[in-house]
Amino acid sequence: MTFKTRTSPRRFRPTPTLLRWEWLLIVLLIVACAINASLSPYFLNVRNLFDMVFHFMEKGLIALPMALVIISANIDLSVASNLAMSSIVMAASYQAGLNIWLAVLLGLAVGTLGGLINGLLIARVRLPSLVVTLGSYALYRGVAFVILGDLVVTGFPPLFTYLGQGYVAHTPVPVPLVIFAVLATLFGLLLHRTVFGRYVYAIGNNEEACRYSGVFVDRIKIIIFALSGLMSALAAVVLTARFGSARPNIALGFELDAITAVVLGGVDINGGQGSMPGVVLALFLMGVVRYGMSLKNVPGQVQNTLIGILLIVAILLPQFLRRLAPRSRA
Repeated sequence: MTFKTRTSPRRFRPTPTLLRWEWLLIVLLIVACAINASLSPYFLNVRNLFDMVFHFMEKGLIALPMALVIISANIDLSVASNLAMSSIVMAASYQAGLNIWLAVLLGLAVGTLGGLINGLLIARVRLPSLVVTLGSYALYRGVAFVILGDLVVTGFPPLFTYLGQGYVAHTPVPVPLVIFAVLATLFGLLLHRTVFGRYVYAIGNNEEACRYSGVFVDRIKIIIFALSGLMSALAAVVLTARFGSARPNIALGFELDAITAVVLGGVDINGGQGSMPGVVLALFLMGVVRYGMSLKNVPGQVQNTLIGILLIVAILLPQFLRRLAPRSRA
């Protein structure tokens, strides 16, 4: 004799085989490209398409670890301030006579330390990530202003600026795009193909259950925030090289774009769900949209307002789709 049992309603999730959310982003990306092509006949020029990515690769670098942070049910609001602090420390040490590559290493170390401090306060002291990173958001930017004031550091060597302005071996491919592609692949493998990545998802779904299961939750959190700090510092290197200068107000608002790219990419703001391909697609979608607004000379303040609206929509849309999802019973 067989018995039928009732099952709880199935929670809405993008179908793994179809990657429903990622396919939606691809369609939106194609639509955005078509609109931009109608705005300017030069948009589809190969060189212009590659040059466009110069403007958002640094945001992409900080969005990669931000995906891990949000999937683990945390947040990091300090990434742009950490970027500024790392850039100023690197630039000031170079200006003081330190070799440029030693200055780069120092900047990377400072950024990693900033992320590590966040992780220790969150994991060991058990403070909410929102509170900790909101504090370091102000602190790290303040440190940058204390070190440099209103001054600007310029005069970086050509080999350094090549990291942010150069192209790969007589091709139209920008060096920052290559850096981002390599790191996006590594972060994708880390999240989707390692035990560490599975633990990140598990912590985001139920942190206490992970603790009782023997997972080193605190250690993983510290590593995630240290990675966030390291990538902020690397973004500082690329951004400083692209501008050829360093100033304390660099990268203002980058944290908003990074969080928007992550959430728009399908990462649940409550943690436990999301994919790295979705984050990458959302990053390029936002880059194309911003570029299109620039073609129409839309002011930067209006662009930021629209990105903020996009963030709210990206948060609300999955909740709306879950409510509309068909309820199935066995």
